[in-house]
Amino acid sequence: MSTTLYFDDLIATQSLVSSRITLTETHIVLFAGLTGDFNPLHMDEESARQGTFGRRIAHGMLAHSISTGLRSSIDDWAIIAFLETHRRFVAPVFAGDTLHYVAEIEELRKSQSNPARGIARVKLRLLNQGAEVVQDGEDVFAVACRPGGES
Repeated sequence: MSTTLYFDDLIATQSLVSSRITLTETHIVLFAGLTGDFNPLHMDEESARQGTFGRRIAHGMLAHSISTGLRSSIDDWAIIAFLETHRRFVAPVFAGDTLHYVAEIEELRKSQSNPARGIARVKLRLLNQGAEVVQDGEDVFAVACRPGGES
């Protein structure tokens, strides 16, 4: 059983490492079906073989979506809302790549509109099995302050 972490418990510059997942052909096919993105880069092996990467690549948004679901201590935060996300797609992701992220709390500030919550800005790097950064960016969360204001 995990302990709920409130905004007051978070520490700026704290590093966070996620669990890992191996992205599969099934992930790619299901994501294409869900989103309607059947771009040949993702779905046509013969066409992709002649392209820049020499084979099909996973959808950038698929890897991004998977990164938001990877387990880490962020899951223990008293998150009220996922406010913002930003990613740069730095390198291709292929079926068979094993992904995880390394994140750092970049900024913590009290909400100006609601004193019962704070805003946590998290810098994130998504890496493959070779420790190559495939995506980088940030996520922003609204996190509940400890009830009663105790720290």
